Amino acid sequence: MKIGIAIRDLRDAEQALAKELHAVRERHNTDHDVYHLTSLLARIVLANLERLAPNCERYGVTINADDASEHAPTLVKKAQEKTSEMIGRRPEPGLLLIDDLRTLHLLYAEASINYVILAQAAQAARDDDLLDAISKCHPQTLRGMKWTVTRLKTAAPHALTS
Repeated sequence: MKIGIAIRDLRDAEQALAKELHAVRERHNTDHDVYHLTSLLARIVLANLERLAPNCERYGVTINADDASEHAPTLVKKAQEKTSEMIGRRPEPGLLLIDDLRTLHLLYAEASINYVILAQAAQAARDDDLLDAISKCHPQTLRGMKWTVTRLKTAAPHALTS
């Protein structure tokens, strides 16, 4: 079966999403709403990966949530934090936030469509365990996607008219 291909695509999309959520969190660490929600959303993505992992090994795919998790602070990360703090006092962060939210939304959309594809394959293969895991994970992805739209609606007017 080629379900392993769909699982790898989903895994890669979720890992990219988790990494970008961590990066956005660090770039916008002076915006407490963005900072805390991206932290929460990254934990949800990692939980999704962990939930899928046991169901994927039989298709020859391993999922390691640690691959997408945040690592110990590095010199580069500390420099990004300081830059974020300094930029936080200038108007450009609004435009950066809009760009970051757009990127997150597209990554969420990629993960979401991969869940749809994998759900259809799991249903066709009559893999109820995989389908059950997907049915628990996909709504969380849609939740993150909804947050990006909501946050864009609040950030765009101020960033683009000030």
